Amino acid sequence: MREYREAGLFVVGLDGAGRVDIDEVELLQEPLVVVVGSEGKGLSRLVSEQCDVVARIPMHAAAESLNAGVAAGVTLYEVARHRRR
Repeated sequence: MREYREAGLFVVGLDGAGRVDIDEVELLQEPLVVVVGSEGKGLSRLVSEQCDVVARIPMHAAAESLNAGVAAGVTLYEVARHRRR
């Protein structure tokens, strides 16, 4: 991930404990890497420290977490939506 950042890519980590909602991330129109946390556990500390931003997908409190593939799909849709603007 360090090499991606050094190459100018923006690294977005997905974790339920992220500090910002994915739709509020400003640089989704830039070249980026999306790192998906594990189901139920999220990103490890070392991985999250290498991300430019750790974002969450806003969900109702009754839903514990999303399947990693579903989370990736939701995030890629949000990236595509930002890029169409």
